[in-house]
Amino acid sequence: MNKRTVLDATRELLRDLGLTTVFGNPGTTEVPFLTDWPDDFDYVLGLQESAVVAMADAYSQATRRAVLVNLHSAGGVGHGLGSLFNAYRNRTPLIVVAGQQNRALLPHDPFLGAMDAPDFPKPYVKWSIEPATAEDVPAALSRAYHVATQAPSGPVFVSVPADDWTVTTERSVISRPRIRGYAPDPEAIDELAAALAAAERPGIVVGGAVDQDGAVVETVALAERLNAGVWIAPMSFRCSFPEDHPLFQGFLDPERGAISDKLAAHDLVVVLGAPAFTYHVDRGRDEAPMPPLFIVSDDEQILARAFEGTGIRATTKLGVRALLNVVDRSTRPAPAPIERPAKPSGEKLTAEFVYSTLADLVPADAIIVEETPSHRGILHDHLPITATDTGFLTMASGTLGYGVPGAIGAALARPDRKVVGVVGDGSSMYGIQALWTAARQDLPVTILIMDNTEYAAVRILGETIGGEKIPGTELGGIDFAALAASMGCQGVTITEPSGLVPGLTAALEDKRPTLVHIRVTASDRTLY
Repeated sequence: MNKRTVLDATRELLRDLGLTTVFGNPGTTEVPFLTDWPDDFDYVLGLQESAVVAMADAYSQATRRAVLVNLHSAGGVGHGLGSLFNAYRNRTPLIVVAGQQNRALLPHDPFLGAMDAPDFPKPYVKWSIEPATAEDVPAALSRAYHVATQAPSGPVFVSVPADDWTVTTERSVISRPRIRGYAPDPEAIDELAAALAAAERPGIVVGGAVDQDGAVVETVALAERLNAGVWIAPMSFRCSFPEDHPLFQGFLDPERGAISDKLAAHDLVVVLGAPAFTYHVDRGRDEAPMPPLFIVSDDEQILARAFEGTGIRATTKLGVRALLNVVDRSTRPAPAPIERPAKPSGEKLTAEFVYSTLADLVPADAIIVEETPSHRGILHDHLPITATDTGFLTMASGTLGYGVPGAIGAALARPDRKVVGVVGDGSSMYGIQALWTAARQDLPVTILIMDNTEYAAVRILGETIGGEKIPGTELGGIDFAALAASMGCQGVTITEPSGLVPGLTAALEDKRPTLVHIRVTASDRTLY
């Protein structure tokens, strides 16, 4: 009679928690976990650990569920750390399970052993552990799930010695439902409601946590009830307000002076699901004082480090619902809608022309996955995101490598939606291996490579802050269509404006994974 092993108990738990899609790149320390792979589990293979983590990140974001990632010990985890940093900033509930050498070998510092394994991914995991005994592994994974999915969500890490999986166990592991969100203090909400009633020009700033918590519809209702203008927080990793709405006011740049200039039009600002604020550059100039702030967040660190404002701790949807229960419909005039830039002429193959054309061609409910640092402002101007459920995904950290695997992870997660990745030529090379997974999974995903032959964001920002003669920014010469074909995807190259509409139309209609290499002209636009 076969005895129940730690591996058996773990698979029972994973089934109960809905963690049967596993993203991974295997090594020998993972073989005991992978052996006799169950028919009801899906293993999504990636060819490099950073791409694996990024695919899982977008998959989790698009499904709003935790995802299990299986990485190789030490070096494999090291390869994935850049994308794990992204997942941490994106608040993505990834459960990273890494192999470790056999316990009997660990005192000898063995080949493929991970020294101090739980410390390796810190501080960019919410919790990490290498269980003290083999029988503790299922309980550790159960705790990891609840830590990862509890607000504010984020990645966790579990290191498991290879010989733990075959140990017999009689311990039962109870699968509990995920811990739900929490409502704000009623007195704090009453204070905010009174401040809103007294305000003449209130504004709202929304961050990625609004859409992540499925609270866009409620946030739109709140803005309409208040007649409040709505801004997108700097570096937001999701779209949390439809950008064609008349109350939409635009995007805040990650610089304090620029933020205070834009928010000066308001006499009260409510920040929902975002830091107040994320900064990238410091121009050392005097800025207008910030208006009074109220910050509604589930993250105690965001509330604690804010320089000013009143913090209200709550998960976003419950916080907004609490406000809707107490604020009255306002008769104050709404702010004027923003003016959109004119459509580009199409005389040159500019990023403006590409995004404007793409806006005309993609379905309204498409998911746009973005990683074009030098073109992001252009995207915001010419490709408004209007879907109220996961219309836009990117990374909040600025660490490259998300775009290509992110588009593929989103396409795996949402086969009901068209997924389009827009990725810079430099950015793409940090996760290009994910094209192989797109071909293997036969995904109808379209990835646009915006090729300006350089790390343009580095050059542009470097010049803006006074850098001169900066090395290492010039690229060019990569045949992305041929590279895609070598990994089993369709590859298309567009070099002239006249080829853009037919090329994009065909690619978007193709049911095969397709990469469109677009040689865009250089832009002289500054980042912020």
